Amino acid sequence: MLKQITFDASRAVIKLKDAKYPAPFEKSLEFSAPARGTWNIVHTGMLLPSSHQIYICAAGCLRGVILTAAEMGAMDRFSSLEVKERDLVAKDHEKFIIDGITHILNELPVLPRAVLVFTACVHHFLGTNLRYVYEKLRQNFPSVDFAECVMDPIRQTESITPEERERREIFRLLKNEDKTRQISIIGGNLAIDEDSELIKILKAANFKIIDFPRLKNYDEFLSMGKSVLNIYQNPFTHIAAKEMKERIKQDYLYLPIAYDEWEIEKELNSVASALNIAPMGFSAEKSAAHSALKQAKSVIKDAPVAIDLTFTHRPFHLARVLAEKYDFNVTHIFSDGVTKDDEDDFLRLKKIRPEILLIATKHADARFFKNDGDEKILALGQKAAYFLETPYFVNFVEGGGLWGYNGLKKLANLMIEAFNEKKDLRIIEKKAWSAPSCLE
Repeated sequence: MLKQITFDASRAVIKLKDAKYPAPFEKSLEFSAPARGTWNIVHTGMLLPSSHQIYICAAGCLRGVILTAAEMGAMDRFSSLEVKERDLVAKDHEKFIIDGITHILNELPVLPRAVLVFTACVHHFLGTNLRYVYEKLRQNFPSVDFAECVMDPIRQTESITPEERERREIFRLLKNEDKTRQISIIGGNLAIDEDSELIKILKAANFKIIDFPRLKNYDEFLSMGKSVLNIYQNPFTHIAAKEMKERIKQDYLYLPIAYDEWEIEKELNSVASALNIAPMGFSAEKSAAHSALKQAKSVIKDAPVAIDLTFTHRPFHLARVLAEKYDFNVTHIFSDGVTKDDEDDFLRLKKIRPEILLIATKHADARFFKNDGDEKILALGQKAAYFLETPYFVNFVEGGGLWGYNGLKKLANLMIEAFNEKKDLRIIEKKAWSAPSCLE
């Protein structure tokens, strides 16, 4: 007789003072909260112009990526090969992949410049010879650049994640070229705000800037091989940046998202040092950011503030700055772990705000978490809004492209707006909620 499984919401909630770095929660069956606005590997691949994505996996796995492509209105750039149960023993999977992709590409009205092929965990289980597969595809389609991506959640705790692999494979398509006075901003899903101090300092030094999400065409993407420096903010880009330095001789600069004045100044100085240019002063922008955050505090007052890991890659850093510098009442952080970038802020928060609740988002028991109070809560991020059932939330992901002092100013204004105006929670609950129904 099977042992009955019991669930307890307390296993997914802990006070910050009791949380351990870097993994506060035990591993368990995972839950996927219906807050679907976060970016995934489909979104990232669609940023590459003139590219086509092909996913090869079972129907259940295909559902999510198909809905993403449909939500984006990009089904013309998306194809799939469904692997059925009988295929596991009855098919030559190398031939199945080669023939399937060949059929897809021959049926397209225009041959894409690049094809992102996503194999799945089943191909590792079957020992599929993917090296042979890609050799044949490149022979058959010499004008197409093939990126060897994966959709393999099974191995992501033992190997690189699908997000890291995709970025590595996309930027592997670049070649080593003569360098020009050009900077690439790589790996982000959202373009860096043009008003940011980072963009201003690069433009003032007469560098051409190519930001991956702003690519206009495939040739512009290929021209990124001419950049003298790669700048990135998204931690999923570490592996790609390091490999590009070795392979195509491009140095890199990691500028993790920063909300603290000291860190912003440090990053601006590191850019100036790396490019051998004079630092610029941004005292007016700094003053405006401080004033905006003080204004936000005067509006939000002591209302609870919750932050989640989809809102920013550094939720503990943002929480620490809001709590320590501006005395916001940060009460909840929704995060399954603590990254190295957030370690110091996590430890500092444990001391200054030990009663903050840390809530897992993926632990199976997280779905039983309920907010006991009836206070008006401001959520920074969709998952925080979902778990707390609050219509007062700032609706963006991964930092929203904001950077530096101007980013802080805009964030403060968004917090005020979110606190004063309700949003429809349905926009975060279902993927493709706003897309046309297949029944229409």
